[in-house]
Amino acid sequence: MDRHKVVVVGGGFGGLFAAKALRRAPVDVTLINGTAHHLFQPLLYQVATGILSEGEIAPPLREVLRRQRNTRVLMGHVTEVDVEHRQVKVVAPGTEYTVDYDSLIVAAGATQSYFGNDQYSKYAPGMKSIDDALELRGRIFGAYELAELETDPQAIERWLTFVVVGAGPTGVEMAGQIAELAHRTLRGEFRHIDPRKSKIILVDAIGAVLQTFGDHLSGRAQRRLEKIGVDVQLNTKVVGVDQTGIEVETPEGRRRIESMTKIWAAGVSAPALSRQLAEAAGGATDRAGRILVNPDCTVAGHPEIFAIGDMMSLDKLPGVAQVAIQSGKYAAKQIIRRVKGQSPGKPFHYRDKGSLATISRFSAVASIGHLRFSGFVGWVLWLVVHLIYLVGFKNRLITLVHWAISFVGRKRSERVSSIQQVFARRAMSEYGNPVYARFGKSSDHGSDDV
Repeated sequence: MDRHKVVVVGGGFGGLFAAKALRRAPVDVTLINGTAHHLFQPLLYQVATGILSEGEIAPPLREVLRRQRNTRVLMGHVTEVDVEHRQVKVVAPGTEYTVDYDSLIVAAGATQSYFGNDQYSKYAPGMKSIDDALELRGRIFGAYELAELETDPQAIERWLTFVVVGAGPTGVEMAGQIAELAHRTLRGEFRHIDPRKSKIILVDAIGAVLQTFGDHLSGRAQRRLEKIGVDVQLNTKVVGVDQTGIEVETPEGRRRIESMTKIWAAGVSAPALSRQLAEAAGGATDRAGRILVNPDCTVAGHPEIFAIGDMMSLDKLPGVAQVAIQSGKYAAKQIIRRVKGQSPGKPFHYRDKGSLATISRFSAVASIGHLRFSGFVGWVLWLVVHLIYLVGFKNRLITLVHWAISFVGRKRSERVSSIQQVFARRAMSEYGNPVYARFGKSSDHGSDDV
């Protein structure tokens, strides 16, 4: 007889840790992911700013799971879950296929949200995939190259103005690293422009930087950002984005910020698969499109389907890596108990291990339980935690070397960029995604985890 078949959708934190937790279980695991790699998303901004290469934060899934004999890895985007026949339908370049399951773990991550203004994405890329990070790298370093060619002072100023939308961890880390680039890394490399005259503007509609970290750390983070040259503009809502700038609305009125490089780090939403699964299973979604799940992370009426990580709506849990990791491990343990004929375990309980965000070299903030750290101590904690969760010894070693080059010295190891990286996303949007062209399907798959 066939063994119990477990299908895991998504190779991000939730999917990968669920699959690894099943390594000794008497089941056959199929992990389906839109790319061939796992993505350590918290360090994408370092790929975008030339500190790390994409390979250091995106190890191949097959390499990670090569010794797990009960697991196979398939590439493709899951477009539909057939709950009646217990199948998932998958589209991959040049083909489509189905996979049967007895238990299903859906960990398809999240996509960038523009709050109903998807047209902004044309000029303000998000940061959810390797492609996004490489495009931003090309835009950031390319801005300096093109500024060097300009003779019009206003044009130079537009090229040297960088606007980051969103004052959460991703936005703060990105703004901080662009400031480091301008004031340390690129200093003295140009003859016509002075990178130190760059304007790095961080805007957010809310009234605090890193709001979830609490007032104490939020205030410290903002003061540090301002000290390294970031113009923090809070209570500032973006109401328009075009090629040469953004329109913002503040309590004082509406105004325009001229900028050629805009980065969107505000808001996430559930992928299209979340809505399809909810409809097929007769479930419901929250305002962000996440599936409402039972206390054991299963979809209502379908105990064989687990929705975890960024896709699940449970107890107002945040969409962070630790929620995905812990819910992935939990779902795997529940499946093992069922296969062994044991009674269900306790409801899922999230253990908050804290939040961290780096601001600049040797400076970060960390909130762990009732403890609050900032400055160099917070940075050391950030360093250790991120090294622990990087997959693979090789990745940790190379990352340490590149961090030493960038943080102790002034250089960036990964500054190579190309025009193709900058314009490929727009070309795919205009001419269609070749993965889906054969089948006439939507290309709404912004997450590497889908």
